[in-house]
Amino acid sequence: MSDDRLIVALDVPNAVAGLELTAKLGDAVGFYKIGLGMLTGGGLALANELKQEHGKRIFLDMKLFDIGATVEAAVRGLAQFDLDFLTVHGDPHVVAAAKQGAAGTNMKILAVTILTSLDRADLDAALIQQGDIADLVQTRAGRALDAGADGVIASPQEAAAIRALPEARGKLIVTPGVRPQGAALGDQKRVATPGQAIADGADHIVVGRPIWQAEDPAAAARAVLAEIL
Repeated sequence: MSDDRLIVALDVPNAVAGLELTAKLGDAVGFYKIGLGMLTGGGLALANELKQEHGKRIFLDMKLFDIGATVEAAVRGLAQFDLDFLTVHGDPHVVAAAKQGAAGTNMKILAVTILTSLDRADLDAALIQQGDIADLVQTRAGRALDAGADGVIASPQEAAAIRALPEARGKLIVTPGVRPQGAALGDQKRVATPGQAIADGADHIVVGRPIWQAEDPAAAARAVLAEIL
């Protein structure tokens, strides 16, 4: 049986490529992330097929952000697919609306704090409030959890600080920006190894390219899992 602490990001062009990859991974992986990059390539259809026909768990990474009524309507529509996780931006009004849209379902709403591909220079360019990123992430996480989020998305470097928050008790922490020992960083800037992320309080780690770009994806997935045992 697979260890669902590992979520593999299906950052491939379309549903056909996604199915090919999941076939290679087989029983080694039971939890997949499908994001915006595959939305126009059959991402929702793939999510439904993996969930209903293959018994996989699905994390739909949409990072929704809009006025409350629009977010609520979008989440209500997505909830019909019986998915496990859905991301929205961590602004309290967005989180509260998403929870309304997911009411009556088992879909967990995860709030994005600050993208793991961003550093302080990126935040300055976007006119984001001054301050240390770790402090900003911790503050945003606390506010999102207060607004009803079932968990947060944050880099592994902030996992321990978020886990220490009173608001985080019983909540999920999901960490992208995880790179196995020796893997290239790619476009990620705030990273950690799988073992460190779990040790610091993450419930799930998200790994993409180090697995799907590997010559043997299943072996790569098992190697990641070996780092968190």
